[in-house]
Amino acid sequence: MYTKSFSHILSSPLIVDSPSPSSSSSSLTVPCFFSPTSLKSSSASLPATYFHRYSHPRSLASSLAAVMFPENSVLSDVCATGISGVVAFSCLGFWGEIGKRGIFDQYVLSDLGLKQNIKLIRKLVHINIGLVFILCWPLFSSGLQGALFASLIPGLNIIRMLLLGLGVYQDEGTIKSMSRHGDRRELLKGPFYYALSITSACIFYWKTSPIAIAVVCNLCAGDGMADIVGRRLGTKKLPYNRNKSVAGSVGMAISGFLASVAYMYYFASFGYIKNSGWDMILRFFIISIASALVESLPISTDIDDNLTVSLTSALVGTLLF
Repeated sequence: MYTKSFSHILSSPLIVDSPSPSSSSSSLTVPCFFSPTSLKSSSASLPATYFHRYSHPRSLASSLAAVMFPENSVLSDVCATGISGVVAFSCLGFWGEIGKRGIFDQYVLSDLGLKQNIKLIRKLVHINIGLVFILCWPLFSSGLQGALFASLIPGLNIIRMLLLGLGVYQDEGTIKSMSRHGDRRELLKGPFYYALSITSACIFYWKTSPIAIAVVCNLCAGDGMADIVGRRLGTKKLPYNRNKSVAGSVGMAISGFLASVAYMYYFASFGYIKNSGWDMILRFFIISIASALVESLPISTDIDDNLTVSLTSALVGTLLF
């Protein structure tokens, strides 16, 4: 009865059910809200059927191996936050230094014949940061606690974008690597929505949901590649939006889809995603097509595409999954 009451309060795909009254009373079953960290100590006394709601037996060991302190889920998530934070902010620092040196600055002639910096580094940051961050998700526990700890990292970046955009403090490298024209106020739009979208994917969907994968992959890989491909191959413009190209939209759909499938298999290898077959792959394809279509519309010029792509992926994903 004790574990049953907790399972109603703390709904998680990893909470184990209470043993039946006929079960032996010699072993006490502890509620596993912070799985997989709490599962190790009690897994020996539990039937294999207790894990069917979480994962396939072959992936269970992989899940447990990803947790650093199986006996203390809070300490494990704190360490995971530290490691993920170092990885994420090291990436930001690296691209910031690249931005200061102008290594990836590329200039093309505009329609008026003027040299224009296309800021390739801005899209490389866009692609890299989110995809690297979610590689660290298996370090965290699978319940709400793990999601909240993980969301602290993009959450801190939201605050950072606000402080930089408002001019509270200066960071030339970050501003150059994340803005089109080197204007700090640009960080209050695209980069802010980017960090907000990844934070929301952590809190509302987390690593057991394919929707989180779709949101992050279409935002990072899809939208990032749309600009890169469109500027290099986008000679043919869309009839309903002359600012977008056919090549850019196709590149976005393909990149977002391939990244989604790759991360589907990545999380499935830890047991977080079940039924990762052709049916799920088809749904990822539909989501990527829908996201690319919305990104190509004129509305994405007025409303930042970091916001429209994320919302489209989440809404279509909710309908499909």
